[in-house]
Amino acid sequence: MKLETAANVLAKIGNPTRLRIVRLLVRAGDDGLPVGKIQKKLGIPGSTLTHHITHLKSAGVIHQRRHQATLICTMEFELLRDLVDYLTEECCADAESRENAA
Repeated sequence: MKLETAANVLAKIGNPTRLRIVRLLVRAGDDGLPVGKIQKKLGIPGSTLTHHITHLKSAGVIHQRRHQATLICTMEFELLRDLVDYLTEECCADAESRENAA
């Protein structure tokens, strides 16, 4: 993952409502959740939810699919894993050099 991609994803999920959406979709797993159920769980107006979903979709954090008349949101787990890997890939890399300097 590139720095710019990670920054964009973090910026998009760095909103309390969007983070709540992400956490709901993570809990839902691969099946995702219908938009109506997300709206009910969050207790927000449909237009507000649409605004936040648009931001998450634009960063590739979630995707939507239609099942008959129902719009279902699903977490892009691979992107989420890539982000976590990017953030932690150099974990403790400088720890040994600090110990040697002491």
